Amino acid sequence: MQTLAIVGASLAGLSAARAARAQGFTGRLVIIGDEPHRPYDRPPLSKDFLLGTVTAEDLLLESGTDDLEAEWVLGTEAASLDASSRTILLMDGRTVQADGIVIATGARARQLPVLAGLSNVFTLRTLGDAQSLAPELVPGSRMAVIGAGFIGAEVASAAASRGMEVTMIDTKPVPFAAQLGTEMGGVVAGLHAANGVELISSAVIEDFYSGEGNVSGLRLAGGRYVATDVVVVGIGAEPNTGWLEGSGLELRGGVLCDAMGRTGLPGIVAVGDCAAWFDEAVGTHRRVEHWTGARERAALAVEALLDADAAPKPAKPHYFWSDQYGVKLQFAGHSAGYDRLEIEVGDVLTHSCLAVYYRGDVPVAVLGMNQPRLFTKWRRSLQAPAAATSAPQGAATTARPHTRPADQHNRQAACADASALVGAAVVS
Repeated sequence: MQTLAIVGASLAGLSAARAARAQGFTGRLVIIGDEPHRPYDRPPLSKDFLLGTVTAEDLLLESGTDDLEAEWVLGTEAASLDASSRTILLMDGRTVQADGIVIATGARARQLPVLAGLSNVFTLRTLGDAQSLAPELVPGSRMAVIGAGFIGAEVASAAASRGMEVTMIDTKPVPFAAQLGTEMGGVVAGLHAANGVELISSAVIEDFYSGEGNVSGLRLAGGRYVATDVVVVGIGAEPNTGWLEGSGLELRGGVLCDAMGRTGLPGIVAVGDCAAWFDEAVGTHRRVEHWTGARERAALAVEALLDADAAPKPAKPHYFWSDQYGVKLQFAGHSAGYDRLEIEVGDVLTHSCLAVYYRGDVPVAVLGMNQPRLFTKWRRSLQAPAAATSAPQGAATTARPHTRPADQHNRQAACADASALVGAAVVS
């Protein structure tokens, strides 16, 4: 292979470039990005950057030890792909032909078309988005956050920390339930309530009020009116795959890939937020829109690209983290289908605890709230099937049904009580 082209200049693209050089690729390396910036770290955009504790320069991902010897083609989007010749057409008319291609074009924030273009309505995905939103975090002003996913929750946390009056509006009965389950989703909702953020659940926005290009308020089904000075739309992301239409790649909620990132077309792999890898843990294709997925899976995809006979390697368990109101949330594994939740350590009411999700007697996921050391031990145990049925060394052990000690029963009851109390408090 003489030329390797990476389409996407964020974490997944940079990680793929590093992996290619580390795995011995010495040929021409071209990195294409639609933004004018060199690769930067996105997670702090909704946290430290909005709070003003880091600058754009602090976010840069390249280090002094990087020696990629790459050609950077920045500030222009990919327009189309001819997969047979592996030729990428750019929006500015240039073309890049390669022997191997890594697709790492990421995702874009989903919009609400009815609010698009209004001057006080924001999404948060890029550095430019964050730079536009940050000056709007003014103490005493009002913010409406549409969507209670992690981006919405982190923006709400930053805004409340800045002294804003924040209302989160969500269509689901319990936020974060898809990732954390209803019990711990309710506990995280309680964290927002404890910090003065109102969460309106099971809500439908019927209309909005505007004047001079701004939104002044939102009317919900049932008649409730939410006045606001700033609106942030955090309703998820859509993969950037439109440029691949007609290329022959299978696109279904992302670029469909096997468990190593292979697309089924020779010389083309995909990684990061645009890629729907086959996940053996759940038996289906899924996109993993998290930092660790972009970083860790890039090396697997590059290995599959450089070595057609590369043996499949098990992916690490699903992992993500979030920082909200000074509480570090860390989650690993898959909570879908769990039938038992145990609070191993701590107290959900103080938002410092470690919860383990079980399917039968097997731990399948773990959530830590301000428990980084113990969480790390449990996360490692999820990666080792032989150890999956026992607690990691140093962790509090969990007795099985009919022998659970009283203190464990009390912690479990506290979790149930907290979820019930939170549900009564946040659903308006």
